[in-house]
Amino acid sequence: MKSKLYHGTAWYPELWEEEVRRQDLLLMKEAGINLVRMGEFVWSVLEPEEGRIDAGPFAEYIAELHKHGIDTIMCTPTATPPVWLTHGHPERLFVDRDGHVMGHGSRQHVCTNNPYFRERAALLAGHLGRRLGGLPGLVAWQLDNEFKSHVAECMCGTCRTLWHEWLERRYGTVAQLNEAWGTGVWSHTYQRFDQVPQPVATPFLHNSSLQTMYRLFQAEQIAEFADEQAAILRRYSLAPVTHNSSVAFHLDNEQLFRGLDFAAYDTYASQANMHAYTLNCDLWRNLKPGKDFWVMETSPSYAGSLQSYAVPHPDGYVAAEAVAAYALGAGAFCYWLWRQQRSGSEQPHGSVLSAWGEPALGYDQVLLASQARLAIEPVMLATRPMQAEVAITYSDRTKAYLATEPHRKLNYRSLLGDFYKRILDMGIHRDLVPEGGALDGYKLLFTPFVHYLSPEFLAKALAFTEAGGIWIAGPLTGGRTAEHTLHTDAALGALEHAAGVKTKFVYPMDGTGSIGTAFGLSAPLSLWSAVFEPLPGGASVIGEITEGRTPGLAFLTEQPYGRGAVVMLGSLPAGEDGDALLRALIDHYAQRAGVTLRTDAGAGTLVCPRRGEVDEVWTLVNMDGRGGAVTLPRPARDALSGAAVPAGRFTLAAYEYRLLQL
Repeated sequence: MKSKLYHGTAWYPELWEEEVRRQDLLLMKEAGINLVRMGEFVWSVLEPEEGRIDAGPFAEYIAELHKHGIDTIMCTPTATPPVWLTHGHPERLFVDRDGHVMGHGSRQHVCTNNPYFRERAALLAGHLGRRLGGLPGLVAWQLDNEFKSHVAECMCGTCRTLWHEWLERRYGTVAQLNEAWGTGVWSHTYQRFDQVPQPVATPFLHNSSLQTMYRLFQAEQIAEFADEQAAILRRYSLAPVTHNSSVAFHLDNEQLFRGLDFAAYDTYASQANMHAYTLNCDLWRNLKPGKDFWVMETSPSYAGSLQSYAVPHPDGYVAAEAVAAYALGAGAFCYWLWRQQRSGSEQPHGSVLSAWGEPALGYDQVLLASQARLAIEPVMLATRPMQAEVAITYSDRTKAYLATEPHRKLNYRSLLGDFYKRILDMGIHRDLVPEGGALDGYKLLFTPFVHYLSPEFLAKALAFTEAGGIWIAGPLTGGRTAEHTLHTDAALGALEHAAGVKTKFVYPMDGTGSIGTAFGLSAPLSLWSAVFEPLPGGASVIGEITEGRTPGLAFLTEQPYGRGAVVMLGSLPAGEDGDALLRALIDHYAQRAGVTLRTDAGAGTLVCPRRGEVDEVWTLVNMDGRGGAVTLPRPARDALSGAAVPAGRFTLAAYEYRLLQL
């Protein structure tokens, strides 16, 4: 069993003189910091000249931190290659879709597929592992920093060669590639794999298959690099390996973390966007099931750079963030950064201390979070987050499909976030489950906006319904093949047969005046939509189109399947009326599925259920600053004070948190 919750910060000892470092260590203790992350940008410090590597100073920093009771997560600094690696070597640099070769500067300017970069990165990881891997106080490794946060797919010569090799492994022959991609359109037929271009700038648009496959290829490559670095570190160190990722980056997180030991991520969501914060917790908890995730970076006050800045967090919000994260499964809650940077591109970024050593705007909030961490730690260590009964499919692969085919600038992260927010605001405990995740124990599954349903996922979802679950598929789900082409047997492929429907039309409903009616409510319909008619003896119509281009057809159907049901949502209800209709849909099927892990806390207040050996513990956190209330179904005991709490309405003040044993 773990012995502590981590309350951490990013520290850059290499940028400051010894006296400042000594002061930092003392102030960290006062602020309740027990974890430091360092090293992600120090390549030129570790290896100022090619082949001359010395991690000795970092061994000393780790030892000093340990002496002060502070553990360390050490990073591999491959996000910022030094100038000696790039100067005069454009072949090692990242190339964007317009053919622009990145220059030295900022970060992520090198192609991580370049063989020389890989060679030097491997030597560096090996040196760090040997020199630091066994030191007391080193508790974890972080690979690189925010893979693909500033760049997407590289178009360099190395990537071109690897792309052709990847295609040959995937398709076997160029004839099979041509058939799978339908390259006869616009005379794109290829004769050899080495003729297949990268999706660089063209007069109009590339073939959809080429664009999406290139994105998937690049995601595989970054996961391969992570696996390679992790394997090197594991030769010398027993400390677990992770990476600080994000739902916003250009990669496949499920694939990336498959080979790592635990999940970690960055989030700078504002208080006004609190659902984006909780969405991360509900996702990363399920990327490595059964293991704590780490919030590796968040701001103690506000994010900022030379070009922008965010609104500072309200008083009390950071502690609420911390409690919510721990309650939802975090083992660490960490700030970026400890001491404000006196130079560089992020000088305006919020910090715990100012560059001149005084408490910054977020310092008092860090103290509140530290007090909260100490108060809740015994309960958190003795309990685990309860699995939700409602699952929402999360798919980074879908990001690749929507990036290729965004229609009117659709964004998967925004679409999914809006859909998720309704379930959150309705007080339903929920898990975001990656495509490859297990569905055991769930009662209700939502799979919105997933263009391509793999045979493996379809089989798993249907087994879930066979066993009694209710699966709601759509909108924008199932309409594309693995190669990002259209199905030719049915508009939604095998999904249609399972759903007991025939898709009559697939078309954009925005601007058509289409109105859908279901559950006694009517609302405009939107997005690229599928409209259905039931097969003979098949699905029941739950929602009908009453106005627009296709009146009388269905946008919402239900088909019994085993002991459960497949529900098709072909279009997205829009506006305030659409929100009401979607909430009615969610509520209807939550009740049908027998979902009990839900409360009436409403928007702005979280209820995070956990279970220990004996008790169920609800962590209540107000996140919107307006206070909140929840109805307790039975008498409880305050886990921190021991006071009895009667059943009935229980209120919270702004940003207040309470732990109740039920």
